[in-house]
Amino acid sequence: MRQDLYPLTFIPVFRDYLWGGRNLEALYGRALPPGIVAESWEISGHPSSPTVVEAGYWRGRALPEVLAALGEELVGRNNRAMLARGRFPLLVKLLDANAPLSVQVHPDDAYAQAHEGGEPGKTELWYVLHAKPGAALIYGLAQEVTREAFLAALQAGNLERYLQRLPVAAGDAIFIAAGTVHALLAGIVVAEIQQNSDTTYRVYDWGRLGADGKPRPLHVDKALEVINLHQVAPGKVAPAVIEARENLRRALLARCPQFTVERVELAAGGEFAGRCEGATFEIWGCVAGRGTLHWAGAPVALPAVRFVLLPAMMGEYAVRAEEASTFLRAYVEAER
Repeated sequence: MRQDLYPLTFIPVFRDYLWGGRNLEALYGRALPPGIVAESWEISGHPSSPTVVEAGYWRGRALPEVLAALGEELVGRNNRAMLARGRFPLLVKLLDANAPLSVQVHPDDAYAQAHEGGEPGKTELWYVLHAKPGAALIYGLAQEVTREAFLAALQAGNLERYLQRLPVAAGDAIFIAAGTVHALLAGIVVAEIQQNSDTTYRVYDWGRLGADGKPRPLHVDKALEVINLHQVAPGKVAPAVIEARENLRRALLARCPQFTVERVELAAGGEFAGRCEGATFEIWGCVAGRGTLHWAGAPVALPAVRFVLLPAMMGEYAVRAEEASTFLRAYVEAER
């Protein structure tokens, strides 16, 4: 057993945007710094906020350093293109929305490559961990609209007429392809699995002021170049069951070139056995209940909400549920 290939847990990086709160502490017992916490970056190789390994051989080293040292042994052969760019492919966050986020849109890979200094695009999946009764989010458009009408509504301050409000509850999943208009609204906590990018174009910010007392910058010109104005009333993910047996149920939440995400539900004592044999890394996160990751070394506790990165060449592992539990499993498939 190699001491440098083992399940990696990380010290989160917190961000204090004005729409955050304290729900990560109240709901999950997270130790938070004082004040508002909007985002917890759980697994990040992004240059602006890389996460540091919590324990073991790589303790105290940031994910980009681990990537540089292990290369394909960490990310796998399915991720050679991102490895050539020196980027870990995915970014995992927790978001605590106590006020609406800005209405925004993300570019795809081609646009970001051309206009954002080679930054990847941003396609993402939201998994709702907590939602107050009546909570909703902005997802796509409520009706067909031309670019000119959209811009006119934005300038007149009545853009909301074109935005779809989608009610959500814990356990819902929302797939946000690049170009999708979206925003979390108040009363929602989500886990976000996304491309390793921080490129966001704000379209509309509800007329509010930032911490400096000034309106936050908007990026309307770029947003209008990438927005999908034909995406009317998209719905939540309909999980597709891919395995069902005693004590285990797996469902596909997202499959795109950038990532695949499964929901794995285990009854108390249930187990999922897998093997990282070189194709791709895997990210596992417990989002409800309590589990343990077993492998050749010491077991790793997985309480809700905690994520762990399994290197592509780590070998066999098993995730076991100490009680009825739900996990997210993310990886990158080979091109089809």
